[in-house]
Amino acid sequence: MTDNKRPTPDELRNAQSIARGSNAPELGVKNANTEGSTYRPDWVPEDAKKDDTFASHVMKGVKEMHDGLLSSSAHLAPSVRPVQRRKKLTVADYVRGIEQGDRVILSRAITLVESNNKEHFKLAQQVLQAILPRTGKALRIGITGVPGAGKSTFIEAFGNMLIEAGYKVAVLAVDPTSQVTKGSILGDKTRMETLTKHPDAYIRPSPAGGTLGGVARKSRETMLLCEAAGYDIILVETVGVGQSEVTVRSMVDFFMLIVLTGAGDELQGIKKGVMELADAIVVNKADGDNLKRALIARSDYDRMLHYIRPATEKWKTQAYTCSAVTKDGLDELWDVIQEFTEQGKENGVFLKRRQEQSLRWVRDMIDEHLHNLFFNNVVIQGRMGEVEAAVLDGEMSESQAVEELIGVFDKSIK
Repeated sequence: MTDNKRPTPDELRNAQSIARGSNAPELGVKNANTEGSTYRPDWVPEDAKKDDTFASHVMKGVKEMHDGLLSSSAHLAPSVRPVQRRKKLTVADYVRGIEQGDRVILSRAITLVESNNKEHFKLAQQVLQAILPRTGKALRIGITGVPGAGKSTFIEAFGNMLIEAGYKVAVLAVDPTSQVTKGSILGDKTRMETLTKHPDAYIRPSPAGGTLGGVARKSRETMLLCEAAGYDIILVETVGVGQSEVTVRSMVDFFMLIVLTGAGDELQGIKKGVMELADAIVVNKADGDNLKRALIARSDYDRMLHYIRPATEKWKTQAYTCSAVTKDGLDELWDVIQEFTEQGKENGVFLKRRQEQSLRWVRDMIDEHLHNLFFNNVVIQGRMGEVEAAVLDGEMSESQAVEELIGVFDKSIK
């Protein structure tokens, strides 16, 4: 092998600068065959010929754009073309897309509703007002249960059964919120694989966002958008912990509690609160070796329900068994829901509940507005740190702190 002289670092940097098309000095000799496009580098092997037969050349960079791209992108392949920004939709665009059942437009409308941007809020309210006449016709079903009870598996099996019966189903799965990314952490949509793929199903996982129970105004408005898009049944899955059940109860027509077998007496006190809200208690995973235990649990819950006031006037809450795997019991549960709906419409309870929900909605929105008005107040934000520090240092009681902040707020809005 020939012991060739290696280029110095400065020579390498100069050659790289030329390759990038920088303003560095042009090194070497121009190639006669490719005039103005390539350059022969200064450094060549010692035994290389001095003529133009040496094959190594440096390509001159393109200066019209960065990264060597030409000013015109018409020649580029589709995969590297500049990304086109999505068209900004008007209220009419949103309404037309929702009424036509366009899932992309529906998703964008829900994103608009979930946004905390003030401009988005105004636009979302205009869209909601326009689609309001098309809402209210869907059956709203709330589903809750402790983590591990099989809620997502149940919803997938139940939703597929409803679709086979000719219904369009929307699922609003309210996930717990990551404190780091503020996004959903359970990934309910990925656990409903077959239902997600069905054209008559729409699944929208939404992060709870730290609101009470993970469900608030945004979830209600999302439900209205799905109804306007033509979905006959709305399934609302809750986080399954805390006060979320109370909030969902105020949103839906029928509320069911998914439970497991083998829960000891020490847990019954915890369950009692949510059992008072349920229109049906469903013992899930009633299959295989667990079937016998599920039937026993169903009897236990029925006995307990005798001592609990029914959640819905003129309706007797009972326990049922089902299996999301074998599909046993799903038909019976749907019959129960239909009976509940028909009976409620006949005796006026169904309409009364819807009216109470509307009024509750108004009050909740007032609470949310006042909450935001207080904490977004510039004067409050400036005083809050001092008051909180005084509380922590023991210089001010909690009650005094509240009175102080409310007084500051009152003065700031007068």
